[in-house]
Amino acid sequence: MKNLQASFKRLDEILTTGMARYGIWLLRLSLGLVFFWFGFLKFFPGLSPAQDLAARTIYQLSFGSISPEAAVIILAVWECLIGLGLIFRVFMRATLLLLFLQMLGTFAPLILFPHEVFTHFPYAPTLEGQYIIKNIVLISAGLVLGSTVRGGAVVATPEVVQKSPPEKKVNV
Repeated sequence: MKNLQASFKRLDEILTTGMARYGIWLLRLSLGLVFFWFGFLKFFPGLSPAQDLAARTIYQLSFGSISPEAAVIILAVWECLIGLGLIFRVFMRATLLLLFLQMLGTFAPLILFPHEVFTHFPYAPTLEGQYIIKNIVLISAGLVLGSTVRGGAVVATPEVVQKSPPEKKVNV
């Protein structure tokens, strides 16, 4: 029985160490791929399921100063830039700022067009509403990635942190 427990403990250590080692990297790449893919689709009319709603939202938020057609191109470029920034890990602070600003805009249809994003407000979202609500996960992923821009990392066990040398405190 002890051998079985020791084997499970060792397997758990291997798995959690691997998750800690590769989790942030995979999160960044997958989030980048999602943004790039969804942005790229917007360059081709009719391929993005949220394109029309996004265009009308930007038109409303800009008080009509950005046409729906221009809004789609701007959003496509914006999302592709976020995706590329995440995939290639360049300009991470700027990339994450673009991500969070874009996410603010994605929730606007919940207020501007509630009849289009809910079949029964506020508990039964349409497909477009579900598309918007799932962005909570993208925001959370962005927060996790943001915690790493100054060298933060995920560790598999608290012992790793306890063994690290204490940081020098700097008075500012």
